[in-house]
Amino acid sequence: MKLNLKSFAFAGGIVWGLAIFLLTYWFLIFGHSGGLLAKLDVVYLGYSVTWYGAFIGLGWGFVDGFIGCAIFACLYNKFTKSPE
Repeated sequence: MKLNLKSFAFAGGIVWGLAIFLLTYWFLIFGHSGGLLAKLDVVYLGYSVTWYGAFIGLGWGFVDGFIGCAIFACLYNKFTKSPE
């Protein structure tokens, strides 16, 4: 079975973007310092553990998840032996 590249990449982008967004809000609501999460600012330009930073993390997380899942789907489809 082959993976649909666009669908898989889009779903991965949504999941990863929402994960970053919700995790940032979780840390803010419950008062955690977010030390580990704050290290994402090295990778995601403009991200910080703030209310506004959660939206930046959502955007960067979507892009990151989309590209990562697209690469995974391409490799999976290339090395899979199932018929098209």
